[in-house]
Amino acid sequence: MTRILISDRTHEVLPQRLREAGFDVSVEPDLDRAALIRAAQGCQGLVVRSKVIVDRPFIDACPSLRCIGRVGAGMETIDVDYASARGIRCLNSPEGNRDAVGEHAVGLLLALLNHIPRADAEVRRSLWKREANRGLELGSLTVGIIGLGNMGRAFARRLSGFGCRVVYYDKYLENLESLENLEFLERMESLALLQQEADVVSFHVPLTDETRHYLDAPFIDAMRKPFFLLNTARGAVVDTAALADGLASGKVRGAALDVLEQENMQADSMATDPSLLKIQNPEFNVVFTPHVAGWTVESKYKLAAVLADKIIDTLQA
Repeated sequence: MTRILISDRTHEVLPQRLREAGFDVSVEPDLDRAALIRAAQGCQGLVVRSKVIVDRPFIDACPSLRCIGRVGAGMETIDVDYASARGIRCLNSPEGNRDAVGEHAVGLLLALLNHIPRADAEVRRSLWKREANRGLELGSLTVGIIGLGNMGRAFARRLSGFGCRVVYYDKYLENLESLENLEFLERMESLALLQQEADVVSFHVPLTDETRHYLDAPFIDAMRKPFFLLNTARGAVVDTAALADGLASGKVRGAALDVLEQENMQADSMATDPSLLKIQNPEFNVVFTPHVAGWTVESKYKLAAVLADKIIDTLQA
């Protein structure tokens, strides 16, 4: 019988569907790396989340694996190239939380433009500052989306009702002919063109060597207008020190960050460093959330259900 090991806590629909498909499923969410490798011996499928690093030694130690599944979107903790070279399919489930990310990104942007967290904190201190909290209407702005995958598209669709101009840059996407309900989008042929047009920049890219510190000092300098930043992708896409300088200079008008460069995804914690302390300055227009953009009741189910279907298709092929 095909064996699958689930190494983290997820919605019960995942093991349930896999068992209904005839697989022998074990759920072991509390194993350390060495114990996990031992438990994976003889397994054809392995399901992980971001706390597990699946590198070359891990893969070599588990020769029976045919697929590795990630409950979520990011694959930076898995050596996908090496696994693929060993004939192992690597699967993820970004379809499961794209709607959650799209909604959260809109919420972050509205909170940023209208100073909602700051105004809330002031009223709780009996301060009534109306003029200081005058906001901006989203419909007056051009929103630039970098990366038009599942998350970027979900965000774009939710922007369509606000009347704002939406442009995007994705070097790996040729056209939108096969994408429904995105006719309003304007493609920018280069990053430089997006930097000329955008009042808001929102990142929806995976973390790779190419995208690490995508937003850095030269990126900020290349923006024609002072701009607002959104990041619901991965923290290291943004150079925190460069962002701090951009906020201090006024070139970055504000930032909404669901992820931080200082986040430890394996420990579900964050570190503190001088750059982070700078952007936490209450004088800056910055909104934070703790990597929960894709973290909803509904997405917990959908992430697991989508991955279950993919694993079944792969291992029954």
